[in-house]
Amino acid sequence: MRSFFSVILISSLLSQHITSDSFIYNSFNNHGVIGLINMPTARFYDEASFGITAYNGKPDQKLTLTSFPYNWMEASFFYTNIQDKPYCSQDFDPVCNQDYKDKGFNFKVRVKEEGVLPAIAIGINDIAGTGYYSSEYIVGSYGINKTDFHFGLAWGALNGSKNSFKNPLGYLYDGFYNRPTYTEDRGGQFQPSRYLSGESASAFYGLSHVINDRLILKIENDTTITPGLVGYADSKQKFSYGLDFAINSNFSLGFSYERGNEYSFRFVYKKDAKDSKKTYKYKKAAYDENGNKYSKLVKNLENNEIGVNKITKIGNSLGIELTQFAHPSIELVEEIISFSAADADVDDDLKINLKTANLSVVQNFDEGDGLNIYTKNKKSGLNTNTFLNFRPYLASREEFLKGALLIENNSEYIFNDALFFHANIKYSLADNFDDLTIPPVNTYPAQVRSDVKDYLRNIDQGIIIGRAQFDYHITPKKNHHLMFTGGILEEMFSGYGFEYLYFQYDKNYAFGFELFDVVKRDHEMRFGTLDYKNVVGSINFYHRNYSRIPFDTKISYGEYLAGDEGVTFDFSRTFQNGTKFGVFATFTDVSSEQFGEGTFDKGIYFNIPIYKNFINYSWRPLTKDPGAQLNRKNSLHDLLIKFKPYNY
Repeated sequence: MRSFFSVILISSLLSQHITSDSFIYNSFNNHGVIGLINMPTARFYDEASFGITAYNGKPDQKLTLTSFPYNWMEASFFYTNIQDKPYCSQDFDPVCNQDYKDKGFNFKVRVKEEGVLPAIAIGINDIAGTGYYSSEYIVGSYGINKTDFHFGLAWGALNGSKNSFKNPLGYLYDGFYNRPTYTEDRGGQFQPSRYLSGESASAFYGLSHVINDRLILKIENDTTITPGLVGYADSKQKFSYGLDFAINSNFSLGFSYERGNEYSFRFVYKKDAKDSKKTYKYKKAAYDENGNKYSKLVKNLENNEIGVNKITKIGNSLGIELTQFAHPSIELVEEIISFSAADADVDDDLKINLKTANLSVVQNFDEGDGLNIYTKNKKSGLNTNTFLNFRPYLASREEFLKGALLIENNSEYIFNDALFFHANIKYSLADNFDDLTIPPVNTYPAQVRSDVKDYLRNIDQGIIIGRAQFDYHITPKKNHHLMFTGGILEEMFSGYGFEYLYFQYDKNYAFGFELFDVVKRDHEMRFGTLDYKNVVGSINFYHRNYSRIPFDTKISYGEYLAGDEGVTFDFSRTFQNGTKFGVFATFTDVSSEQFGEGTFDKGIYFNIPIYKNFINYSWRPLTKDPGAQLNRKNSLHDLLIKFKPYNY
C-alpha cells in the first residue's frame, strides 16, 4: 500500500495542476457531502451550486440534496432506508413491519481557505435527526497538481478507527468526554451535547487522484463505526476504494468497495452556478424605419417582454410607465430601455415608472405634469402552461418513497393590470398513495396539516384543483401596497383576505400585515369544504442584508392555521439563476410536551431551477399542525422584491 501511495504522489507532481475546489474534479461521497467515499473533505462548490446524490449500499440506501448558499457553506438534506432494521419494536403496530427510515440534515463550513497551508472545514452530520448517522469532523485538504490529499479528525458515527485516541477537546473541557449513547428524542431535535464529544476520536485520511477529465480515483482510511447503529458489516480492512466516472459536467457515477466487504453504487447530478446563470440578449423589433420614434420604442420594449402603459412628455424629459414580470432586476430593465431607445433614435432624458401587477415599484415622475403621447390599449389575456411534475412524499411510515407523476396546468387570466385569476389543476398519471393509511403521531386537536394523507389518497380521483384564486393589486399611495385575494388558495384551504405592505424600493426593509378568513377544503380537492374554519393573520417584517454575509430575513408574528399563536423566523438567500435556499423555525404557545416529537416546527426549503423548477421542496423533520402557515401563491413582498438587486 505504501508503494501505491508513492506512485500516486510522484505521478501527481508530474501532472497538470487542477484547481482544488474545481466543480469538475470534486464530487459527492455516499452521504451527499463533497468528499471521498464515506469521509468528507474541505472542498466546496461555488455559491448557488447544488447536487443530488442517490446511493445504494448495504444495508442502507440514501437520497441527498446538497446546496451551497455561500462559497464557504455546504448544507444537505438526506433521506435514508436501512434494510433489515425494524422501524419500531411493537410487533402489533403495522408500522413496524418495514425497514427503518430516517431523514436528517448535514452541515459543513470552511474556516480557512487553501494557501501555503491546507484548507480547513468543520462539519456536523445528522443535525436534528435520530442520531444514526450523528458525527462531527474537522478536515483539511491540500492539492498538489492532480492529487488532492485529505486528513481529519472525526467523532460519533465516524469514530470507528481501531487506532482511536483520547478526545483532544477533553483537555479543554471535561464535558467533551461524555457523548450521549441514546437519543433525547426520536428526531427533529437539536442535540448540541453530542457535538465533537466522546471519550475518543479517530484520525482519517485519504486522497483523490484525477486520472483524466472523466475518471477520479478515491482512496480513504474509512473510520465509519461498524456495525454501529446502521448495522454495517464488520470492517475487514481500514481502506475503502472508489472510482467516479463523469458522464458529462452534470451527471456522474460512483463505484466503491467499502471496508473490504461491500460494494456500493451512487448516482450524482450536480449543477454549477456558473452554468445556470440567467442571461438575456436584447432583441430589436421589426418595424418600419420611417415610422414614429415613440412607436418604435414601444415595439422594441414589448419585443423584450416589457409592456408600455403610457408615455408622457414632461419638458425635455420623457416619462415611461412600464409593466413587466419577466426580468429579474431593475438594472436589466434599464439596460433594455437604453438599447430600445438607441435603436428607436429616442434621445430624450428618460424617466421611468415601473409597475408590476399594478403595484408601483419605482416612481420617478408624476403623470399629471406632462403631455400624454401614448396610451396602451389594454387587453385581457390568458397565459397557460401544461407540464409533467413529480410529487414526492417522503417518510410516509408506510414505504421508503411515495410519489405521483402528475400532468399539471398553471393558468393565469389577466383581466387588467390590477386583477388576476390564477388556477392550478392536476391529474395523476401514476401514484402509490392508496395505502397511506397509518395515522400520524402527536396530532394537534386542529388537524390542519397532519391529515395530508387523506388528501394524497384522493389525488388519483380525476382532475383536482390545486388553486383557483383572484388577486387584486393596488398602490393607493406611494410605497403603500395592497393585495386582496379570494378563492381556493391551496390544496387544503380556501378563503379570502388581504395583505398590506410598506415597501420602498431604495430601502432594504419592508413591513406589513395580512389577514385571511379560511375554511378547510374537503379531501377530494374540488369545491367542497369541511367544518374547520379559522381567521389567520400576522404582522410581517422583512430585511435584506447586503453586508459581508448577505441573506434575507422575514419575521412574522400572529395566529397560525391551527389556532396557535407565535413567531416565525425565516432566513434565506436567493440567486439570479432562480436558486433559493432557506431555513425557518416557528415557536408558538403550544408547549414542547404538547407539540410532541421535535418540540417546535422547523425545516429547510429550496427552489432549484431544474426543468422549470421541477424540484421545489420544503422539508420538515416532522409534519405537525402547530406553526402551520397558509401557502398562498404570491405575497406582496415576493412581487416587489423581484426588481431589487440580488444580494450576492
